Amino acid sequence: MAEDLNVLFIIVDQLRADCVSGALAAHARLPNIQAFGREAVRFDQHFSVANPCGPSRASILTGRYAMNHRSVRNGTPLADGIPNLALEARRAGYEPLLFGYTDTPLDPRGRPLSDPALASEEQILPGFHEALEMRLQQSYPWRGWLAAKGYDLPPYAEFYQPRSPDQSRPARPTDPPFYRAEHSDTAFLTNRFLQDMAARVGHKWFALLTYIRPHPPLVAPPPYNTMYEAAQLPLPRRLESIEAEAAVHPYMAGMLDYMPMAAMVQGCPVDAEDDKDIQRLRAVYLGLASEVDHHLGRVFTWLRQSGQFDNTLIVLGADHGEMLGDHHMWGKHAPHDPAWHVPLMIRDPRQRGVHGKRVRAFTQSCDVTPTILDLIGGAVPAGMDGVSLRPFLEGRAPDRWRDFVHMELEYGEPDHLSAQAAATGTSLNQSNYAILREEKFKLVHFNGDLPALLFDLERDPGELHDLAGKPEYAPELLRLTRKLLSHRMAHADRTLTGFRNGPGGAREYPQV
Repeated sequence: MAEDLNVLFIIVDQLRADCVSGALAAHARLPNIQAFGREAVRFDQHFSVANPCGPSRASILTGRYAMNHRSVRNGTPLADGIPNLALEARRAGYEPLLFGYTDTPLDPRGRPLSDPALASEEQILPGFHEALEMRLQQSYPWRGWLAAKGYDLPPYAEFYQPRSPDQSRPARPTDPPFYRAEHSDTAFLTNRFLQDMAARVGHKWFALLTYIRPHPPLVAPPPYNTMYEAAQLPLPRRLESIEAEAAVHPYMAGMLDYMPMAAMVQGCPVDAEDDKDIQRLRAVYLGLASEVDHHLGRVFTWLRQSGQFDNTLIVLGADHGEMLGDHHMWGKHAPHDPAWHVPLMIRDPRQRGVHGKRVRAFTQSCDVTPTILDLIGGAVPAGMDGVSLRPFLEGRAPDRWRDFVHMELEYGEPDHLSAQAAATGTSLNQSNYAILREEKFKLVHFNGDLPALLFDLERDPGELHDLAGKPEYAPELLRLTRKLLSHRMAHADRTLTGFRNGPGGAREYPQV
């Protein structure tokens, strides 16, 4: 029964899908995530609809495209009054607990501009009870715990710097931080979650558990810093040089300037043209992912040992991906799949007959909130762009389903000229792109009269050959552009468009 169901929603920050299924999965050691996937439904073509961190989480937790929630950059406020997962879960009788962060900049309207809550982009989505503050820019409980353990704490800006064990050489990316693995941010978050949730066994609960790793800065404690042999990892998919990648499109030139490889690691030199350094960073990234996997194993073990595994709806996913050197790029602002393709696994304990099933249909991050609400007996508010995945979780195919995904990103900044906007020459409101990705073709439409990008994913899964300028592909380019426009028109904010006021008051009608 939904009224007896616990809910555990786990978000791993910046985990790309192919670590779980794809090119890196053969190398990544994620035994607990893989084992969980065999007991859940895996959605193999799941994509974030917005990037980077703040917008991606806003879309996940409101069920909306960025074009509708409009928290389109890190630090751009999310308007008050937008329905979200936490508020709607409360309507369904849950108190949503937050262990970690939601990266929600609060609406400044109605608040004094000196309110300390407006001094951080890492505030809490309305409706959540913050059980543990664990934010990348703060993490005060973790810092206090480290001090209590006897650590001589460096300035927080230096927490994530590798430390050279040899004073005669500079630090390397594979050198460890000052803290041990049992005292890492990942370990601390898991410890506190298990400690606090132990008192809730036998009571219905709802928890959002969000891990910062493998989000950069890339530094890992032993044994995770050297768990992977860098030389044995596959090289990134890319053109022959950084210059060749920059020449593909003005945005690519700006992207390469905006997020150079050096930005992924603090306090040690790296060379973006040295494959050894590139592979070292990829190895540390996988080490951090393996650290998260280890602690997820602790969470799953606790659920089993406490008799809750078969009474808990578990959703495991990521907010967005990571380029990790593909196309010579890093971070998640690039329009290529590694930045957007993310894992999603859902285990409904009431539907054992479908556990282990893999779904190839396209799903989007804004589907997660409608799915959770549907499964706990809550209402899905008007205006959510996502669709419940419940039919897949019950082993049946929906009557109609999308044959593409829609994604979007704003790359301008209101307080300074971003590298991408400088490279493209676009104004703030023109500094954005939208993606329509089908099974075969992928369109990247740029605002500001910039040229589009078009990729044939069947022939070119690495997206290395832009076809938009080839005359023979003009019909496909037109078809996809029209399809993208129609989709955005159909999904303009529909919060109140299903209502009609008249004699007898307001009445809501189905929107199909």
